[in-house]
Amino acid sequence: STDVAKLAGVSQSAVSRVFTPGAPVSAAMRDKVMRAAATLGYHPNRLAGSLITHRSHLIGIAIGYLGNFYYPLAMECLCRRLRQAGYHTIMLFTEPGEPADTTVESFLQYRVDGVILASVGLTTEWVTACERAGVPVILFNRFQSDSRVSTVSVENLEGSRMVAEFLVKGGHQRITYIAGLPGTTAQDEREAGFRKALVRLGLPLFDRAVGEFETEPARQATRRLFDRPAAERPDAVYACSDQMALAVMDVIRFELGLRVPEDVSVVGFDDVPQAAWPSYDLTTIHQTIDEIIEATAGVLFERIERPEAPPRRVHMPVSLVVRGSARLPGGNAPS
Repeated sequence: STDVAKLAGVSQSAVSRVFTPGAPVSAAMRDKVMRAAATLGYHPNRLAGSLITHRSHLIGIAIGYLGNFYYPLAMECLCRRLRQAGYHTIMLFTEPGEPADTTVESFLQYRVDGVILASVGLTTEWVTACERAGVPVILFNRFQSDSRVSTVSVENLEGSRMVAEFLVKGGHQRITYIAGLPGTTAQDEREAGFRKALVRLGLPLFDRAVGEFETEPARQATRRLFDRPAAERPDAVYACSDQMALAVMDVIRFELGLRVPEDVSVVGFDDVPQAAWPSYDLTTIHQTIDEIIEATAGVLFERIERPEAPPRRVHMPVSLVVRGSARLPGGNAPS
């Protein structure tokens, strides 16, 4: 960096500012330094620099899978938001349903400034390891009882309550539920909220099947639920993710020859872009990804800048988006 400063005719601190994400520097200064760096083949060693500054400007993101339509979009928005704040991301995958211990061990070796866990959890031992290293842990769209980690999730219970009330007001009597991956926060809270609301409304859950948040398991679950005499088939299906709800609609319409919503109403959860496609027009629970990402980034930045700040538990609101896949209250099909 001393050689770059000499060639560019600037101070070494100016070179440092140019290569520090988010540092104020003029366009002319940046151009001068970058041309000198290119001439000399200079690249700053981030890991070596972190030994001095105790900041790597790296954020580790651990994720169990990207098969669910929701997560690729959310992770894209999250990485973009972190980049705007001067952070780079390292994304590593874990086995679905398994804790991210090995992945987090790798993150700590890279001296990351923070860890975000999406659709995965962390054992107590590795929460302690992160705490000792001064690395905050944020759970995205998941809850964990350990009070040392921050969580950002949506109001799953409230969303399922909205769905239950909507379907009951629509005159449905045989309401079924297609579950996600057992043991995950989203699945467990959404089913609990749905069942509780149905009990309060005086209508028991007609049946359930497991779709694991995936397309093919959701198709198989739908076939099983409808493998009965026509008079005993479900008249409404609540799938706790849009990806499963779209698979449900495909089976109902193209394999069983039934109409949506005239014969069967279908409701999902997430409001992914595909839900609004005219071919599906899915009624669903909307969660605003931009707001969720901003809340996640805010919690992370606070914990990095103020290590003494207590972990936070953030629950983001949801809303019901009524489209054409479900009968309206009063028993009428959407126009």
